[in-house]
Amino acid sequence: MSQNGFIFCKPFSTTTLSSTSWYGSCTTTRASASLTKTTIHEVTDVDAKICKFYEAGNLKNAMKLLSVSQKSELETNTYCSVLQLCAELKSLEDGRKVHSMICSNGLVVDGVLGSKLVFMYVKCGDLREGRRVFDKVANEKVFLWNLMINEYSKIGDFGESICLFMKMQELGIEVNSHTFSSVLKCFAALGNIEGGQQVHGYLLRLGFGCYNTVVNSLIAFYFKCGRVESAQKLFDELADRDVISWNSMISGYALNGLAKRGIEFFKEMLCLGVDVDLATIVNVHVACASIGTLLVGRAVHAFAIKSFFDGELMFNNTLLDMYSKCGDLDAATQVFEKMGKRSVVSWTSMMAGFVREGLSDGAIRLFSEMERKGVSPDLFTITSVLHACACNGSLESGRDVHTYIQEKKMDSSLFVSNALMDMYAKCGSMEDAYSIFSQMQVKDIISWNTMIGGYSKNCLPNEALNLFVEMQRVIKPNSITMACILPACASLAALERGREIHGYVLRNGFFSDHYVSNALVDMYVKCGVLVLARLLFDMTPSKDLISWTVMIAGYGMHGFGSEAIATFNAMRNEGVEPDEVTFISILYACSHSGLLSEGWRFFHIMRNECNFEPKLEHYACMVDLLARVGKLSKAYKFIETMPIKPDATIWGALLCGCRIHHDVKLAEKVSERVFELEPENTGYYVLLANIYAEAEKWEKVKILREKIGRRGLKKNPGCSWIEIRGKVYVFVAGDSSHPQTKKIESLLKRLRMEMREEGYFPKTRYALINADDMEKEVALCGHSEKLAMAFGILSLPYGKTIRVTKNLRVCGDCHEMAKFMSKSASREIVLRDSNRFHLFKDGNCSCRGFW
Repeated sequence: MSQNGFIFCKPFSTTTLSSTSWYGSCTTTRASASLTKTTIHEVTDVDAKICKFYEAGNLKNAMKLLSVSQKSELETNTYCSVLQLCAELKSLEDGRKVHSMICSNGLVVDGVLGSKLVFMYVKCGDLREGRRVFDKVANEKVFLWNLMINEYSKIGDFGESICLFMKMQELGIEVNSHTFSSVLKCFAALGNIEGGQQVHGYLLRLGFGCYNTVVNSLIAFYFKCGRVESAQKLFDELADRDVISWNSMISGYALNGLAKRGIEFFKEMLCLGVDVDLATIVNVHVACASIGTLLVGRAVHAFAIKSFFDGELMFNNTLLDMYSKCGDLDAATQVFEKMGKRSVVSWTSMMAGFVREGLSDGAIRLFSEMERKGVSPDLFTITSVLHACACNGSLESGRDVHTYIQEKKMDSSLFVSNALMDMYAKCGSMEDAYSIFSQMQVKDIISWNTMIGGYSKNCLPNEALNLFVEMQRVIKPNSITMACILPACASLAALERGREIHGYVLRNGFFSDHYVSNALVDMYVKCGVLVLARLLFDMTPSKDLISWTVMIAGYGMHGFGSEAIATFNAMRNEGVEPDEVTFISILYACSHSGLLSEGWRFFHIMRNECNFEPKLEHYACMVDLLARVGKLSKAYKFIETMPIKPDATIWGALLCGCRIHHDVKLAEKVSERVFELEPENTGYYVLLANIYAEAEKWEKVKILREKIGRRGLKKNPGCSWIEIRGKVYVFVAGDSSHPQTKKIESLLKRLRMEMREEGYFPKTRYALINADDMEKEVALCGHSEKLAMAFGILSLPYGKTIRVTKNLRVCGDCHEMAKFMSKSASREIVLRDSNRFHLFKDGNCSCRGFW
């Protein structure tokens, strides 16, 4: 703590890295030869000759003459002139030679000579050596301190800049307005509001509160720290406002999400006759872009042309960015094509515009064109093109960009590595994503979240959960991590893991994050705990469209159509309008509850009130609804009158209806359409085989099985899983490798006997084999969901709900068996199959036959 009350951020020390320099009032200029011609000493011939070389900018000859004159007594100003020339030409090698000569000749490195040496090193990019000289020079000149403060801020070492400022106070170095302007930028960059306020108080005590440059810096500082009112107050109290003052207000309001207010300042500026500059126009266009005000943006564009700013590269870059962000890609393209000179920023902004409009292919083409024209992409360009590849799933183009990155040795950048992982994850290649992740020397929170989210979205929930455990050993998860890992729990129906993460969310205050609260509701929905999902939904303070849609879809999955409709109506009453996904959810809910008239009503609301043209998903829901309630002919006609070509999902929904209502003739007709569209999808062959088996047409079942064999198709093996005390147990149809297989089989055999005694006979048609009933019954007993449910009864304490998940649709026999199990064992069984939830209780199922 210094005498002025400032807190030191780090030790007063040297550092690496470098940047270009600002140089103040002591810069030697060629226009003045005072250092060599107007001195109180007699000027030697060598001094005069070197001075002439300096004035001519001839460093080579100046260095030659200096080298052969090392032992002569040259003027200090002569060395300063050569050092100034080294700095201007950025010749670090020559500058070091001059420094060596100075030391060899025994000159004292102090005052002007020391300052010039520091300036030369900083200007030539060697900040470390510049700092070493600076620390040895007993210099009280404020410009040198300002130079160092400014240079450290340029390389992002704001803490060191602030420490230098503190050191100035300790040594009693007199500060100036530039000192305050520089250090306020550092406090703003660090978001250190308290430190900045202390500087504010200090500068007021020294009388700098009336300096325009200082007040403008204060305004910028308060805006960057989110203190809008403080910035406004300073502006209001500033008597002599310049264009920078107004620009600071426009950009500051835009920065704080108040772009409309910033535009109002621009209008007021024009009314008062304040001359605008290029920065004004750029700031206003940035404000227009942030709120999509295209009309104002065009008007400012016209004003800029009249004011002759349209030739400036910075203006054109901001202009095309404004047009693309306001949705006018044609205008942005026109600006881009008319630009006489394009920078890497121009190309990158244009690419980002294409991606924003969903034209990722155009962005990738632009990148290729940019390469051909010899424009070197920067990190932002690379991440933009990778984002384009990710958006359209272009794995091949993404790999080409990856090769380019490796050739240019840009893969060491954390920024680029994260973008590469994201691209591979969104293109479905998690192996490539993990390959990058595993080779990264440094990983940040974004790296871990990208991988966990990628595994979740690519149906690899176990990998996501394993990586989440590994992550916690090295870095603390944040709210985004929670939003990424919760879908993995939902996918596995891993309720216990989900509850653990819920506890972590509450302990760390993440529930206020919309993404997290929505993911939590979705997790409980998909884990079958609808009551908790609804409780969390009601606790969410500000529900967005996703919140409502998740809840509507949840009710639909659980077969509570009426509740889904009530939630949909409540959403609209709250002023939240549905989107296309919401309509899919409500139509799905109507379908799984057999609510035909309500389904038609929502279908018409979507088209007539909300002006959404139905997509294939919406048509699929309507076909499914008609088919489930037995309106098979109407469903068939509905498909034939669709304005868009039906896909296999549409015909598949009708095929499912044929199975429910045992319409073999129509099933054969529909299957022809399905097999034509998706000849490799085994699921549809199995569905038709089920229809034949239920009708006991075994010869046709045999023909289908042979067809599947000839095509080399393989049926996805049925598997089910159950979570017991935090561990997930997986059961595969017909597998007998589980340690408790004998106990499971014994329990199932006993339950079968009890079912027979009550007059129930197994639905052997679901065995899909032409054998005697005993063989079929044995085959049915091996269905994975039965094994998992039986294991749950054996392993979980009495009264505990059994929660089982299956990767395929539950078969009719297992559905009946589950109903009987719930009654016989007095247990609630929640079974989630690929289609919906089934809650079995007291011999009944919540689906009421609509599954």
